[in-house]
Amino acid sequence: MFVTARPFSLLPHLPGGTPPDADAEAEADHPPLTDGGAAVAMVGKDCVAIACDLRLGLQALTVSNNFPKIFQYGDVFLGLTGLATDVATVSDLFRFKVNMYRLREERNIAPATFANLVSSSLYEKRFGPYFVSPVVAGLEPKTGKPFICGFDSIGCIDFAKDFIVSGTASEQLFGMCESLWEPDLGPEDLFETISQALLNAVDRDALSGWGAHVYIIEKDKVTKRLLKGRQD
Repeated sequence: MFVTARPFSLLPHLPGGTPPDADAEAEADHPPLTDGGAAVAMVGKDCVAIACDLRLGLQALTVSNNFPKIFQYGDVFLGLTGLATDVATVSDLFRFKVNMYRLREERNIAPATFANLVSSSLYEKRFGPYFVSPVVAGLEPKTGKPFICGFDSIGCIDFAKDFIVSGTASEQLFGMCESLWEPDLGPEDLFETISQALLNAVDRDALSGWGAHVYIIEKDKVTKRLLKGRQD
């Protein structure tokens, strides 16, 4: 019979006191939980939106309020939350792989194809994974149908028909998106919805926020907007 024990502290427990919180200790050593960040993608009517916060920090220390987490690869957008160094590494890795795909195939990569590329690339590193939680958004080139999906750190794909979230503000984002999202939103309504969801969610998470970037992806154009958020 196997028994799973909870992690414990090597520090002695004080008589009559409460033992140290092992869960809090584990969270303190987990890079995605210490670096913070938030990303969300939403589906609209013939359009799709993806947004991220701009904070770069280490727990309570804020290093920068201009650290974008969304990267464009042709017609596909990738949002990355997690360890900042892995965000930079993974974004450059996919820049290389997408450029090689374009040279071989002589066409831009489709969102569904890019999602499988992300999944297989992350799974290759499953024994020493990147500390990132990617989100992919785009429009299918042939049908114009919105496409969004998310991943865990080893590449398991989570397809979605409404919205997908990642980062330390995930729980808050889920609540806001469930409250505000509606089917068949137009580009302007979709922008308002994703902006309100993200700004209100990061206000309730100490590790993310400090402004946001929002991309509205339509068939013939991409609109990028900068949102000013609380700086505290």
